[in-house]
Amino acid sequence: MPTKFVSVAAAFALLLGAGVVSANEGGHAGWQRKADNEVGNLPSLQRGARNFMAYCSGCHSLKFMRYSRLAVDLKIPDDQRDKYLVRPGDKFTDYIHSSMPEKDATEWFGKAPPDLSLVARSRGSDWVFNFLTTFYADPASRQTGVNNLQLPGTAMPHVLASVQGVQNAVWRNVEHKGEDGATLVTREFESFEPGVVGSMNSAQYDEFARDTVNFLAYAGDPTQLKREGMGVWVVLFLLMFTGIALLLKKEYWKDVR
Repeated sequence: MPTKFVSVAAAFALLLGAGVVSANEGGHAGWQRKADNEVGNLPSLQRGARNFMAYCSGCHSLKFMRYSRLAVDLKIPDDQRDKYLVRPGDKFTDYIHSSMPEKDATEWFGKAPPDLSLVARSRGSDWVFNFLTTFYADPASRQTGVNNLQLPGTAMPHVLASVQGVQNAVWRNVEHKGEDGATLVTREFESFEPGVVGSMNSAQYDEFARDTVNFLAYAGDPTQLKREGMGVWVVLFLLMFTGIALLLKKEYWKDVR
C-alpha cells in the first residue's frame, strides 16, 4: 500500500446534468476499450483505494462500505487505515461518506454528486474506464472547459487533469445520404492528440484508471471472489450428491421388475 495519499481534489457529480447517452451515439464509435481489471489483484485494489480517497471522496461517497471492511479485505494495516483512509472526525467503523455536505452540494450544483458504491455494477467496468480516459478539451461549448466521449455533456470537470493532462479530440466530417437523398454531414471522432501534459504518460494513466475501476468493481460487490470460490465447491458437492443418489436409487430398485 503506498504510504502517502495526495490531497483530496473536489469533483462534481458523475452524472450531474447529463442524460444517459449511448457510447456509439454521436459518431463516437471505435474508441471504446476494455478495462481488463482483475478484482483478485490486491495491489491494484490498494492503489485504487488510494486513488478514490485522494480524488473522488471529496464529493462522492461509498455508503455501503465501511473503512474497517475496506481495510480488512484489502489487507491494509490499522495504522495506515487510520492515517490515510479515515477522515478526521470519522471512526474506522463508519461508512465512507463524502466530505461535502449534501445540502451544500445541492445548493452549489443543483444536485448532490452520486454515490459510487454500485456504479461499476450498474454501468459496467468498461463504461467507467472509458469515462475516466476520454475527457477532452472543449472550451467552446462546456463551462468546465472539457467534454467526454463516454458521457457527452457531462457536468463533471476533469479532476484528473493534473494526472492525465488534457487531450485534444480530432474530428472528421463524414458525408452520407439522408432518406430524402439529401447529403448530410456528420462529425465523427477520429483520434486523440496530446494537449496539456499531465504528470503521467498514457500507459501510466491507463493503469491509474484501471486501478480505480478495479476498486469500484470490488466496492460494488466485496464478496464476489469468496462467493465465486464457494460456488465451485457447491457444484462439486451437488455432482457428488447426484452420484450417490443414483447409486442409492439403483440399490433400492434393483429387485423391482
